[in-house]
Amino acid sequence: MLGLQYFSFNDLWSPLILALFLLVAAAYLVLVGPFSERIKGADQATVAQKMMFITGLTVLYLAQAGPFNLLGHVMFSFHMVSMALSYLVAPPLLMKGLPLWIWRGIIRWLPTRQLSFLAHPIVAAVLFNGLFSLYHLPVVHDYVMLNFTVHRLYYIVLFITSMLMWWTLLNPLPEGRQASGLSKIGFIFLNMVLLTPACGLIIFASEPLYATYSNPAVWAEAMRYCVSGDSTALLRSFGGPAFFNFLSSAKEDQQVGGILMKFIQEGIFVSMLAYVFFQWYRKEKREDDDDPYPVENTGGPLNPAAK
Repeated sequence: MLGLQYFSFNDLWSPLILALFLLVAAAYLVLVGPFSERIKGADQATVAQKMMFITGLTVLYLAQAGPFNLLGHVMFSFHMVSMALSYLVAPPLLMKGLPLWIWRGIIRWLPTRQLSFLAHPIVAAVLFNGLFSLYHLPVVHDYVMLNFTVHRLYYIVLFITSMLMWWTLLNPLPEGRQASGLSKIGFIFLNMVLLTPACGLIIFASEPLYATYSNPAVWAEAMRYCVSGDSTALLRSFGGPAFFNFLSSAKEDQQVGGILMKFIQEGIFVSMLAYVFFQWYRKEKREDDDDPYPVENTGGPLNPAAK
């Protein structure tokens, strides 16, 4: 299926990285479970938190080291799905999966006074969407895909900026500065707008933009970082990425990738919009219910005293 049968288990699942993710998952479950009883002020994570964190780890692994990583080197559409999973799906799940006491420990460890400006909503939105858009300029994308160290560093920076972007919407610390419901709505729309030019460039391009997915020699060079053995053997066996592309052309694959990215982003942020509206409404209703000085009716037929 999708040509995966032509690749080895190591190519598809990256066993060393899989082992690392399993260790992180095990360490998390011990830390938020039995070990938390030894820490003053620490509460065990709820079942929902554990499920979200493990799901986030699984999504991140599949996108960065599992089959989606390999497919993302073969077809641009899968590359965009991998990007969406890595930076729009995994971060909020991981963030919601960490108990408050862990977040407080992280904040104490970080130089927050010096770096707090990075979490400012506009700065965070511009940083993430700007780096994402810059990465998808053809010359930048092909360079990053062909240089392993730059590739890893760029992806780490993208992940950090995506976490900063999500912080405005999901800040778990009640003592921290919380954005208002209206600010969150504006922030969501800002992110939806900022990513549109990059997706538009990809969708409406008149020709394939990326040599990584259209030039067999460049593709084989990029594949060195996700397959074992001599990647030039892929050229002898398959001739290039077109062998695996079930769409009609590299241009169509590129257009589908841009559309998928935009649809996934829109779906996630529209869901967040509904969540913010609900939370905002519930907060306003709770404040109205707690108001110790409700407005009294001073006359009229509905006031018994007026009769």
